Amino acid sequence: MEYQGKTVVLTGAGSGLGAAMADLFSAEGAGLALLDIDEQRVQAKAAALRAGGVDAIAITVDVADQAAVDAAAAAVEKHFGCCDVLCANVGVQQFGAIDKLTANDWSWVHSVNVLGVIHTVNAFLPLLRNSQGGSRHVLLTASSSYFSPGVRMAAYVATKYAVVGYGEVLRMELAAEGINVSMLFPAGMETRHLESSVAARPPELGESMLNREDIEAMMASADIDTASHLATADYAVRNLLTELRDRQPYIITHGNYRKQVEAQQRAVLDAFDRMAANP
Repeated sequence: MEYQGKTVVLTGAGSGLGAAMADLFSAEGAGLALLDIDEQRVQAKAAALRAGGVDAIAITVDVADQAAVDAAAAAVEKHFGCCDVLCANVGVQQFGAIDKLTANDWSWVHSVNVLGVIHTVNAFLPLLRNSQGGSRHVLLTASSSYFSPGVRMAAYVATKYAVVGYGEVLRMELAAEGINVSMLFPAGMETRHLESSVAARPPELGESMLNREDIEAMMASADIDTASHLATADYAVRNLLTELRDRQPYIITHGNYRKQVEAQQRAVLDAFDRMAANP
C-alpha cells in the first residue's frame, strides 16, 4: 500500500481519465483532492469516494485562473497538510482547420491546456516539497497526438507539445529534490472529453464548434487503428502505478502508433546524417 495515507491531487477529476485515476489511487489507500471546473460531477465523485471510506474533497476550479488554483492549493493544505502526488490532468479540445481557428480558439485552448498545467504546478509544488516521506510524483497528461498528430487538431496538438517541453525541463529541475516527473500519453478514450470541452468554454468566447467532418479528417490523416486506439479510461490507467513506482518518464496507455514514432525518429536521425555528410 504505497499510497496508504498519502495525498493525491487530481485536476480534471470529475469524470473520464481523472476519475479513473481517482479510483486507482483511492484503492491504494490515498486521500484525494479532486479538482474540476464541473462542480456537479466533481462533488458527486468525491461523495461516492467518501461513501466508500475514502478521505476525499472536491474543489471547483478553472485551472486557467491562477488565483483560483492558488485558492484550491490553500484548501488542500488546510485539509491534508501536503501533497504527495500531483496529477495535472487537463485538456480541452477544439477541432478545426488552421485557417478556420479563431484567435479566441487559440487563446482558450492554450489558457487551459498549457497555462492550466503551469498554474497547477506553481500552486502545488510547495505542498509537494512539504511532503516528508515516500515517493513524490508530478504526472502531466500529454496526448498520443504528440507522437501521431492529425489534421484539424493544430490548437490541441500545439498545447500538448508545449506540455511535453515543459515537463522535460520540470523533470530536470526537480530531480535533485527527489521529485519524479512523468508524462502520460493517452490515446482515444470512451469519455466525455469532447462534451466537457464544449461545456467548459467561456460563453464570452463564443460557441465551441464541433464538426464531424473535422474528426473524420483527423482520424484518416493520423492513420489511426480505431480498434486499438479507443479504450476505457480504466483500461488506460491499468499500469499507471507501476510506471510511477519505476519513475518512468513516459507512460504510453494504449494505441498502435509505434510505426509513426519510429518513422519520425528515423527522419530526425536522417537529418543528422545529412548534416554530418556536409560539414
